[in-house]
Amino acid sequence: MNTAIVTGANTGLGFECARALAETRDWHVIVACRSAEKGREAVKRLFAQTWHKGIEAMTLDLASLESARNFARDYAAEPRPPLRAIVCNAATQIVTGRTYTEDGFETTFAVNHLGHFLLVNLMLAQMAPPARIVVVSSGTHDPAQATGMPSPVYKSARLLARPDEDSKPLNDPNGTAGRRAYTTSKLCNLLFTYELERRLRAEKAGGTNGSSITVNAFDPGLMPGTGLARDYGRMARFAWRFVLPALRPFVPNVNSVARSGRSLANMLTEPRFERISGKYFQGTRDVPSSKDSYDPAMAMDLWESSVAMVKLMPDETILRLRSAPSAA
Repeated sequence: MNTAIVTGANTGLGFECARALAETRDWHVIVACRSAEKGREAVKRLFAQTWHKGIEAMTLDLASLESARNFARDYAAEPRPPLRAIVCNAATQIVTGRTYTEDGFETTFAVNHLGHFLLVNLMLAQMAPPARIVVVSSGTHDPAQATGMPSPVYKSARLLARPDEDSKPLNDPNGTAGRRAYTTSKLCNLLFTYELERRLRAEKAGGTNGSSITVNAFDPGLMPGTGLARDYGRMARFAWRFVLPALRPFVPNVNSVARSGRSLANMLTEPRFERISGKYFQGTRDVPSSKDSYDPAMAMDLWESSVAMVKLMPDETILRLRSAPSAA
């Protein structure tokens, strides 16, 4: 048996991914979510649906750097099957106004990128190669796709973390600003995936533990009915829960949560993904991501700024903290 950590696994896509993994009986599944109570409830529901005993809840609040470090420490303190997979799934979208975390970072950027950035770096040394990391992104990161969402705007990681310091803000209304923060965070997921892959490859050249750890990004498609629209207005929430699901047979890349959850789990279980790294999958199809997502300077800014923001120390990760080759 192997261990998989799935963030945000108490609901939606993460829950369905955890269920698909549990159904194989081959995985010890860690349900990582910010509420201990919701984690326990998710474990009960997963057990009731799969009868798999290898499901465990652990508390992880991705809006808190301390929580991420506590999670890594607590994980190391208990014996478990080899850690073969991390699914960076949890995400938030806030449209009612800008909020900040206890660490002083804009919440969407902190949860959707920074928390996962720290978690992955902290857990790399505990992974048992061959191992896989999957980062859940979204087609909304790509302006070329007609998603109805505002295009991402990446000026610098520093300004994404602290937008109040931007001397030339876009002055979007709250709803647009919140959705743009979300799409930009999904671009960050791609930049992080590709830069992490480059750095893992550099470690492979050095013969270290990163040699057999792959990392890929995953687009689950539009999944009406999930909790991602919980901060929207009443009518928008109604459309998200009841109207859009009826359009699945007629609109490309609109999926049920269960279908996308199985596809996400397949990224960990199917042998064909074992040696694939640094790719972007729409469901199970390898597709190109946006032009900006391949920008090595942007990726380097995000990586090195994130290192500084989370105060990552050399003994907390197997990777070099500073510049690494960014050539493909």
